[in-house]
Amino acid sequence: MRGRKKIPTALKLIKGTARKHRTNFKEPKISVEAPKPPSHLGKIAKEEWKRKIPVLLQMGIISLGDDAALAAYCMAYERWVTAEKALQKKKETLTLSTLTGNIIQNPLVGVANRAMELMHKFLIEFGLTPVSRTRIKVDNIPPNKKESRWQKLTKITQK
Repeated sequence: MRGRKKIPTALKLIKGTARKHRTNFKEPKISVEAPKPPSHLGKIAKEEWKRKIPVLLQMGIISLGDDAALAAYCMAYERWVTAEKALQKKKETLTLSTLTGNIIQNPLVGVANRAMELMHKFLIEFGLTPVSRTRIKVDNIPPNKKESRWQKLTKITQK
């Protein structure tokens, strides 16, 4: 499909960019709920999962369908921590010499850098970086049941 990626209505509301003529009223709705961590996560990844879930619940942006994205973030976090600890533990340098005498980057540096890139992408998706938070507007006022969905959407975006 050409063009920009579609933005979910909930995110448009949070950002304050929702418009009636562009709203998908048949978009699936998922309740805010904390998913359980997958069993394949390592110890460090599970600890990060437990740290992030309360933050995401407080922001109101986590649902059962977000488990894979959060698990991928947590796995990248664990890879990053493991690579950084290995570099510190072995007092490894950022470069190594090959058998022929060439200087190359330590592979652990590449692992750590790639894990950080992945973590950053997932943090942006969840609105957990300072810049991505500036694009979010949250209104925790419960909507009136007699209002139409569009009235609720516009009321939230006007604040």
